[in-house]
Amino acid sequence: MSSDSLPPPPEDHIVLGCGSLGVDFLAAVASFPKPDDKIRSTSSLVQGGGNAANALTCAARLGLNPRLISKVANDARGRSMLDELEADGVDTSFLIVSEGGTSPFTYVIVDNETKTRTCIHSEGHPPLTPDELSQSSLLRSLDGARLVYFDGRMHNTALVVAEEAARKDIPMLVDAERKREGLDDLLKFVTYAICSAKFPQAWTEAPCVSSALVSMLLRLPNLKFVIVTLGEDGCIMLERSVDEPPDSEEIDAESLLQTLKERKDDNVALPTCIPSPVTKLTAKGIGAVSGRLLMGTAEKIPPAEIVDTTGAGDAFVGATLYAICADMPPEKMLPFASRVAALCCRGLGARTGLPHRTDPRLAPFLQ
Repeated sequence: MSSDSLPPPPEDHIVLGCGSLGVDFLAAVASFPKPDDKIRSTSSLVQGGGNAANALTCAARLGLNPRLISKVANDARGRSMLDELEADGVDTSFLIVSEGGTSPFTYVIVDNETKTRTCIHSEGHPPLTPDELSQSSLLRSLDGARLVYFDGRMHNTALVVAEEAARKDIPMLVDAERKREGLDDLLKFVTYAICSAKFPQAWTEAPCVSSALVSMLLRLPNLKFVIVTLGEDGCIMLERSVDEPPDSEEIDAESLLQTLKERKDDNVALPTCIPSPVTKLTAKGIGAVSGRLLMGTAEKIPPAEIVDTTGAGDAFVGATLYAICADMPPEKMLPFASRVAALCCRGLGARTGLPHRTDPRLAPFLQ
């Protein structure tokens, strides 16, 4: 599809991200090696990585203008990362580049048999500290930003960015992959959260995921919605309602979620969204919140087309950043993000399969 046939990107298209950046050394193997094995790769790739950098690359290809706050060393890996980001349209002018030290990198083993990946990460040195980001640079990075995104890393610097973004009333999204140092402080500021499958229950100690989502909205009053991604099982979203539902009875969140699951059509290959009406959702022993549950299904990718799941979550985040800037309703946002994540899985590495805005497979969502 030509760019001329698409509507323009969102008018407010500047997104600031703060988080990880690195180099991925990827090796695909027939099956995961046993201890002391010597095996050959079926394919290999050296490519930029890091959650924040991957998500912003995705957002850039979709039509946003992302900026990244992170840190690399002035070494071969660091320079290659900057070149790659700039080639994709990510603004790297706010990155800190240290003359000494080393840039972060990750070894990724992709198992062709199980369609899984194993990551071995080496952090960069020295780490980013808040004092390396000057006040003038911070203010410039936020100038005109529609949205600020955090991947949960570099928490001290992220908190400084979040505090300034809050003063400017800029909405914020956090990718809560797992419990990390400083994440609790960051979550107090954010407007949107995207969580891994295990995070909501680990963070809230709730007995089930639906109760955990209710608990998150009760504990985080600034949160407008929370999404938990479930891989091939799709995703679940709890969206807060600003208005009390008219004359509605309280509904148990877990029972409502089971009702949504029963409405799923397993014969549909492309991602869909199954929403509930706005209601009063309760979780036993936790409380109640006005809102609605939405279940997003994952795309059914033919096994022969699945190459690598590395970066699928980052692709989902990047697409969500775009969807928020484009004011997509959740019913459209969840299938769109799932579609982008599924396309990512069709290439080796976190960025090879990331689609560009002109990809005809995205046309139904961008029209």
